[in-house]
Amino acid sequence: MSKLFRAVIMGPPGSGKGTISERIAHNFGLKHLSSGDFVRENISAKTGFPRTLAQAEALNSACDLDIAINLNIPLETLKERLRHRWIHPASGRVYNMCFNPPRVQEIDDITGEPLIQQEDDRPEALVARLRHYKDVAKPVIDFYKAKGILYTYSDTETDQIWPNICTLLSTRIPTVQSDARCASTP
Repeated sequence: MSKLFRAVIMGPPGSGKGTISERIAHNFGLKHLSSGDFVRENISAKTGFPRTLAQAEALNSACDLDIAINLNIPLETLKERLRHRWIHPASGRVYNMCFNPPRVQEIDDITGEPLIQQEDDRPEALVARLRHYKDVAKPVIDFYKAKGILYTYSDTETDQIWPNICTLLSTRIPTVQSDARCASTP
């Protein structure tokens, strides 16, 4: 019988949570289940769950996490990433016009439908959004740190953070050998 591996990946908007999640799923042969989608039926939450200490405590009551990964990305990097982020609303697919553009500008690669830029990713709303995240996330970060399961990674590029996360997970997921598992692209 295989054991579930439960992890939370936290970080401000634009920090690379989705990219890291995809790489973990691909490189370790795991299925990515968004905790926000999974518990939304029982706990009021938006994507990015848990966002608050109350949500982290509720998740803790529902299951034991193996690890919490915190992505600590500089403000200027986040602003630059979000300024160029476009989303396919129906699927949630994210594109970045600088380093992950769609084949046709402002058009989803799979459906051919238009992409949008979220209002809160626009420069005028961004700084307030990132400040709010920092204020709300601190108690959640402290909660996981007190539980001894928090690992924080800081850099300006996901490709620089990924090898460290991959090495950590290689020691935590029992059925996985670390050799050749840390490819940057899924």
